[in-house]
Amino acid sequence: MNDTPAPAVEPMTLKIGDPAPDFTARTTQGALSLSGLRGGWVVLFSHPADFTPVCTSEFMAFAKATDQFSALDCRLVGLSIDSLPSHLAWVEAIRSCFGVDIPFPIVEDPSMAIARAYGMLDAHAQSSATVRGVFVIDPQGVIRAINWYPASVGRSVPELLRLVTALQVVDREGVMTPEGWTPGADVVVVSDLTQDAVSKAGPAWFLQYAKMPRS
Repeated sequence: MNDTPAPAVEPMTLKIGDPAPDFTARTTQGALSLSGLRGGWVVLFSHPADFTPVCTSEFMAFAKATDQFSALDCRLVGLSIDSLPSHLAWVEAIRSCFGVDIPFPIVEDPSMAIARAYGMLDAHAQSSATVRGVFVIDPQGVIRAINWYPASVGRSVPELLRLVTALQVVDREGVMTPEGWTPGADVVVVSDLTQDAVSKAGPAWFLQYAKMPRS
């Protein structure tokens, strides 16, 4: 008899630069395939359950910022392991209690298959408490940023808007953005690592700022 315990099943670990796992699922706005959103940016954000207070506040903030994300050619997609009827009841409760319409789709994931594909749960998880992730996906379907939040701390929608904007500027202009960068502020240029370039730039060759290029 072999008494060695079976190895634990580890969740899939997604990294920045990985393809975003595709899925097709029911949502509050009909069937949705993630791959069907290719060509634009996507912010996929998950929550552990409907009718939770922190997530309710976040969904209202996302709803109010939908036009700002749309201006960045970015779609919002919510995700919860709860069922579609629960999602619909929650959306209606938010509308009737707070006067806020939720204009983006909320995906149902009762089997937790999507949550597991994105590394939010391991194969034996009995609770959805860890389903609190944000994935920023670019037009090619590649994950460009991942943020995790505890159930007790609300996400910052302005920070996610800033993050998407910064990623787009980096792609478009071939620059980098420094700490706390906001649209219109100076960016960081990518310096050539040659002796001539370092000598020309001077002692601070490793951090060179430049005015934000005009689009």
